[in-house]
Amino acid sequence: MDDWWGRPIAAVLPRLFLDHFHRTSLVAEDGDGLAGFVIGFLSPSEPDDAYIHFVGVAPRLRGGGLARSLYRRFFELAASEGRTRVKAITSPANRGSIAFHTALGFAVAGPVPDYDGPGVDRVVFERPL
Repeated sequence: MDDWWGRPIAAVLPRLFLDHFHRTSLVAEDGDGLAGFVIGFLSPSEPDDAYIHFVGVAPRLRGGGLARSLYRRFFELAASEGRTRVKAITSPANRGSIAFHTALGFAVAGPVPDYDGPGVDRVVFERPL
């Protein structure tokens, strides 16, 4: 993943997400290997909510609709489990993520100061299903 982003990012996706949320996470492969993924889960505390924790698309495939397709599959999965809302967050500096989520119909709030701790602001996304 660090190669995909050009910076250290792997720590944001510890193994526990893959061990405990593989049923609600999606992986796409092509002839060259891993093409993209969505790591998401159904909130155990908020029965209406599903949450997308991390999404990635191989740099060679960006802009081709793979992320949109993975998100739509996650929406269908969440709705089939009775969820009515999907949430996600990103860094205020991640303009591409903000534009992508807006185009998919997410409401955008923030940046929310100190969302992830002192000095760690986040943009919050919410989309009804």
